[in-house]
Amino acid sequence: MLGRMGCVVSHSDDDVRQVLAKPEIGRQLEQWWGPSVLDEKGQVDRAAVARIVFGDPSQRRRLEELVHPLVDAKRKKEWADAAAEGSVAAFVIDAPLLFEAGLDRRCDAVIFVEAPESLRLERVRQSRGWDAGELARREKNQWPLEIKRERADHSVINDGDLAALERRVRLILDEILTRFAQAGSRRGPDCGS
Repeated sequence: MLGRMGCVVSHSDDDVRQVLAKPEIGRQLEQWWGPSVLDEKGQVDRAAVARIVFGDPSQRRRLEELVHPLVDAKRKKEWADAAAEGSVAAFVIDAPLLFEAGLDRRCDAVIFVEAPESLRLERVRQSRGWDAGELARREKNQWPLEIKRERADHSVINDGDLAALERRVRLILDEILTRFAQAGSRRGPDCGS
């Protein structure tokens, strides 16, 4: 929605997938964890990597130290290219681990998007094939939702009413842009969600 509203959105999950698809990253992961982290085509098996990193915080940090700088460089290049092309309402980082990765410190505003647990489970079952155990395991490795909600500047409930969601997102974006216009900022805001 923010993309349709003139923002340039960096989708962290997509960016991580692209980084993991790089042959040199696959070779590094294979060196660390063995051939079981690659599929039959020699590509990184994300499910195998997830089993390792969500079971061992030190391995998750190791992976993040490898991948996050590459994702950050990709994001910065995309944003610089977009800024050079013309008007951008705002730059947005869509990241489930925004706070955990410290990306919130780069944001001028943070929008917390939440949904009821039953709906989150339904969505990841359909989109990723996860069961309740997998969702719980991954959420256990994130900050509690209450803390994220408290630290965010804005909150949005994404429970299926798309028209209401879009109205709320528009109001939040307009408020953020108005605040920057009043402050006389020469650049657009950076938003995290």
